[in-house]
Amino acid sequence: MKQVIFILCFLFFSFIKSQTIYSKDYGNKDNPPIIFIHGGPSGNATLFEGTTAEALANKGFYVIVYDRRGEGRSKDDKATMTFKESFEDLLQLYKTYNLKKANILGHSFGGIIATLFTNQYPEKVNSLTLAGALFSQQETYDHILKGAKEKFKDDPSHLKHIGEIENLNKNSAEYRKSCYDIASEMNLFTMPAPTPKSKQLREEYASGDFYKNNYRNPDSPLKFYKNESQNNLNNINVLKSIKKKGIPIFAVYGKDDGIFSEKQISELRSITGDENFSRIDNCSHYLFVDQQDEFLKFIVQHLH
Repeated sequence: MKQVIFILCFLFFSFIKSQTIYSKDYGNKDNPPIIFIHGGPSGNATLFEGTTAEALANKGFYVIVYDRRGEGRSKDDKATMTFKESFEDLLQLYKTYNLKKANILGHSFGGIIATLFTNQYPEKVNSLTLAGALFSQQETYDHILKGAKEKFKDDPSHLKHIGEIENLNKNSAEYRKSCYDIASEMNLFTMPAPTPKSKQLREEYASGDFYKNNYRNPDSPLKFYKNESQNNLNNINVLKSIKKKGIPIFAVYGKDDGIFSEKQISELRSITGDENFSRIDNCSHYLFVDQQDEFLKFIVQHLH
């Protein structure tokens, strides 16, 4: 009897633990699987899920979205926000959805996680797709601040603030946030000329339940920088290692995504090859909303 009670308690607590990760699947399970990894830290998959997950599934894919532990809808005060923890979440998704291998699609900071996971678990990955994804973080920060100094060269108060940012600890949440705050001020994440389709997608998202659940945990970046020593990475060599392992790498970026320098883009293209790389016109960081049709076209072309 005691053994039965123990087993029931174990199953109960295992069930409770599994519920800390929000996830949802879209499409036919027999189709090629894609796992979408959202940005952050302090991000979630609501924008992608609310605008694009079903549309991508309708193109013949089995799409799985989730919020990392401690972020978005996967609320967990005990989350550490480390890469190890992120890998555990991904491995659990493979079990939950009975996947042996999957195509990994990483957006923004999710690209860092996607790259490291692919390198560590190549046997579980069919392909790696970077969509507006980070890969050489310090170069991105340097590019943002260099552009800010040029834009605000006649503004002493802004120049002073930029100097203060440059003097911050480059392995800190404050430095990261300050760089992206000034990038937002310069509209580096904004598409130049919103289209009727992009406006419609954003309006529908803003008026729906996904936006209502767009919770961003302000503690996530603080925990990440406290608990994860690899917090300012250049993954160029990791990507080269993945390519040597025979895993296809695809990359799609907006031409107007202002957080990446031309040098970075050129370096990434040299790894993927021209045939696996695309830059989309009138498109910034959130390319699956800015130019959804072109984004879907790229995915279909390379993952089907």
